[in-house]
Amino acid sequence: MKWIVAENYGELSELAAEMVVGEMLTKQKRVNLAITAGTTPIGMYERLTTKVKGKNYLDHVHYYNFDEIPYKSGKQEGITLSDLRRLYFSPAAIAEEQIEILNEKNYQQHDAKIASDGGLDAIVLGIGTDGHYCGNLPGTTRFTDFTTEVPCDERLKKIIVGHFEDPAENPDSYVTLGPRSVMAAKHIILLASGVKKSEAMQRFYHGEVTEAFPASILKMHPNITVIVDKAAGKLI
Repeated sequence: MKWIVAENYGELSELAAEMVVGEMLTKQKRVNLAITAGTTPIGMYERLTTKVKGKNYLDHVHYYNFDEIPYKSGKQEGITLSDLRRLYFSPAAIAEEQIEILNEKNYQQHDAKIASDGGLDAIVLGIGTDGHYCGNLPGTTRFTDFTTEVPCDERLKKIIVGHFEDPAENPDSYVTLGPRSVMAAKHIILLASGVKKSEAMQRFYHGEVTEAFPASILKMHPNITVIVDKAAGKLI
């Protein structure tokens, strides 16, 4: 496990952007990247946009959303893809043919598709205060799961309802890459910023590997880079 402590969020964002661009340039043939929405990577995407926009030599890079919370009505794209478009795909003018979509309709074929595409070269993840990553919240998936559908009980519905202006759109399930799908990536890049993530990172670094803290499995990956700022890493 490679551990990088950035001075602040700005440095974390720049380091992450540089690392992602590095992945893009490792080969001239197809590069497959799974990327995250959420708040932690906002700065990374701002910097990444300036580094990739208009660069036609990066047309070989394909992007995968690794989870999706659908609208119950199905009338529009899910929350994750919508956020990725807003944060990165649209500002960076990423072509539609470079975006590989995971949703509630195709999740059962998603692992086979990734494999046929050559596998994920890298996956960029955030971590929740409860140790979740992607849609792998405590009590939802097992370490042996591939891409899966997660039924939403009342606990989960309360967690995700804030994503919707209309609570009636809160779905009965969402889909996510499971731990086995994530661990199959060639390189994991894990980001954590702010004091609110410090206890989670302490548990990640020092704690046992347990499904009760889903991200704990990630430190078993043979090629994982963790980038934290000083606030998130202060308890390590």
